Amino acid sequence: MTGSSTPLAPAAFSYPGHGANARTGVAICHGFTGSPLSVLPWAEHLAERGFAVTVPLLPGHGTDWRDLARHGWQDWYAAFEAAYLELAAGTRDCFVAGLSMGGTIALRTAARHQSAGVAVVNPGLSFYDRRVRYIGLLKYFQRTTVPVAEQNPTASPTEDGDYSLTPLEAVHQLSRLFKATARDLPGVRAPALVFKSDADVVVPPSSLELLRRRLGSRELDVVALPHSGHVATLDVDAPLIFEQSTRFFLQHAAAPAVPPAPPSSAPAPETP
Repeated sequence: MTGSSTPLAPAAFSYPGHGANARTGVAICHGFTGSPLSVLPWAEHLAERGFAVTVPLLPGHGTDWRDLARHGWQDWYAAFEAAYLELAAGTRDCFVAGLSMGGTIALRTAARHQSAGVAVVNPGLSFYDRRVRYIGLLKYFQRTTVPVAEQNPTASPTEDGDYSLTPLEAVHQLSRLFKATARDLPGVRAPALVFKSDADVVVPPSSLELLRRRLGSRELDVVALPHSGHVATLDVDAPLIFEQSTRFFLQHAAAPAVPPAPPSSAPAPETP
């Protein structure tokens, strides 16, 4: 298998697919201040099983916090939407997936396009910090803040760039993305699979509650991740995410058309 990403530096990942699953695509979106490295094991797992996979590197990510401040949420969404549409054009069924903010973007994509389904890990729609409601004003008085950190992380670390600081302008953009996606949730009609970590210090339980209330799909399955933190795709429960999402994609992909049987060339039996 050959992809465009390496474990050494943040980069986009893509795989064309092979075998019986090559006509099923999965577009995966990484999270806020992250990179494709945070979902690379997931992408590789799907690629090994023959799915066509794409993971774009979002604008302002994989570099440093100053670059992040120069891009808005529409830039992040547009980059993923373009990657999804390109993959969908070359596959029969195309799913969207994502981690954290990537799950938010995947949900908005599912609301605006005819995706085959959506699988998300700890998708964000709300914040723990109530001060975010004033972020549009606070950003003019405080330029940056420190990232939310888990006290005893068990996920494998990745080098996603220099994000030792988080621009408040970017947090404001994230807040606007959450609001836009919450408004769009009733438009999600495709089957949805949500993985939620029990110990998530980044995305509060209210995000899942909002998702349950507003999602338009009649098919919503929520899977608890009892042993993982926020970046669960690199954590203890990652194999559970990989296997259950694989089954989800196979279950909801359209069955290939069965060609009609060729006419028999054998002579008709004689009537005694």
